[in-house]
Amino acid sequence: MSDATASLSPYWLRDNCGCPDCRDPRNGQKYFQITDLPAELSIAAATELNGRLEVLWNDGHRSRYPLDWFTTEVEDDRRTEAGKRLWQAADFAAGIPEARWADYSTDPAEQAAVLRAVQRLGFAVLREVPIVDRQVLAVAGSFGYVRTTNYGELFDVRIEPDPNNLAFTSAEIAPHTDNPYRDPVPTLQLLHCLENSATGGDSGLVDGFRAAALLRAQAPEDFAVLTRTLVPFTFRDRSAELHADRPLIDVDPLGRIREVRLNNRSIGRLQLPATELTAFYSAYRKFAEITLRPALRLDFRLAPGDCLIFDNTRLLHARTAFEQDGRRHLQGCYADLDSLSSTLAVLDRRAAALDELQTLFEVEGAGEYLGEAVTQAEHMLQAAVLAQRSGAPDHLVAAALLHDIGHFKGVVTGRQLMLGQDNRHSDTGADWLAQWFGPEVTEPIRLHVAAKRYLCTVEPAYRAQLSEASEYTLRVQGGPMGAEQAAAFAELPGAADAVALRRWDDQAKVADAATPTFAEFRELLAGLMDH
Repeated sequence: MSDATASLSPYWLRDNCGCPDCRDPRNGQKYFQITDLPAELSIAAATELNGRLEVLWNDGHRSRYPLDWFTTEVEDDRRTEAGKRLWQAADFAAGIPEARWADYSTDPAEQAAVLRAVQRLGFAVLREVPIVDRQVLAVAGSFGYVRTTNYGELFDVRIEPDPNNLAFTSAEIAPHTDNPYRDPVPTLQLLHCLENSATGGDSGLVDGFRAAALLRAQAPEDFAVLTRTLVPFTFRDRSAELHADRPLIDVDPLGRIREVRLNNRSIGRLQLPATELTAFYSAYRKFAEITLRPALRLDFRLAPGDCLIFDNTRLLHARTAFEQDGRRHLQGCYADLDSLSSTLAVLDRRAAALDELQTLFEVEGAGEYLGEAVTQAEHMLQAAVLAQRSGAPDHLVAAALLHDIGHFKGVVTGRQLMLGQDNRHSDTGADWLAQWFGPEVTEPIRLHVAAKRYLCTVEPAYRAQLSEASEYTLRVQGGPMGAEQAAAFAELPGAADAVALRRWDDQAKVADAATPTFAEFRELLAGLMDH
């Protein structure tokens, strides 16, 4: 048995098999139940080879795991304090996390930075967001989905003649959680400033996790009371009646702060024994006093075009009173952290994929290209340039750029192809790239070798212009197609794109030709990863 498996539960190891027989390669979901595994599951043999662990199970199944998979730490739950940076107002003396809407909307790295700030710090502000009605919904839609409530798809924060919420008045509002009477509570809130000419009405934020952590450090018994006491939060008007029983401070099974829910306006009547009520209100008062400490509160003014995004399960938001000597109008909506975290994870995954591709171009791509007068990277970059010059759509430019990536990712390399062993690099590359790109990119890559064989059959003059190396690989890859094969190929979806790619592939072998760098194609590739 391998050292990597000696101390591992066989059920854990088998449950995490990533082969296509066990999991859907598109989403990683398992095809089997834990009860489908043998009652006496065991490892029959385990072998380490080429950075991978191969396990043969006693039921005949075979699993393969990258060795670094066993040493990679699992990321912590980003919803708890362990995944946050707790703060006080002075921490933002140099400025708050912010970005221009135009940059956020067009640069994936800028968008990721904003979303990461919301995830880790609890908030960010987008500047210069178009000052138009309902634009806040577009901001929410840029990373997730709008959470509709009894206030509607969005709500207007301005003075109302018959307000059903203190937010729709000019009064001061203390640090609080929105909608604590919901289960689940909206985890994100957005506020987009359309107008703010009134005196006062500044916004304030308090890190509720920091306040809770201070209570835990200074009065651990009070902290414990607030984590175990269910508080009835209620809201009722003519069209809604909402109720949720939740603690003011919620912790996960490991005792880590996961949610703060504080809103004095919405707390209903606790029905507890007198001693428990006394303990609760003593702890509640101490916690509230901590949230009111000036050092914890970050105050700033939203100007027209500013959109504040914040974590409603962590940050307490507030507002100073304002005079009715001007107009103050914000539009708000709710969204949820899971969609923001999903969008951020996808952005990070795409950035990592682009980094990996760039490294392949710069390292492995610097090597020779099957005996041609160009490197592998120069060949692929030239193909992409030829696609661009012909007016090809972005997906076909990407296919031209990445068409030979399989020479680097397969078990059999391009060097072995030149020794007479077909490395099936078109399939290998297409399968690997399918993690990030759709079939409009991957299928021309999958078919570009077959397209060479096809062209040799339907265009007799085509074969004569092949380079010596390409003629050699043609024979290794099966030679020209038969007539029936060629007819079947021509009917395949993506065959026309594959033929176009093949022609650029054949031309992209010019020694010392000026070519752009891979970095110049990153934006194009990132855009295709969105679809």
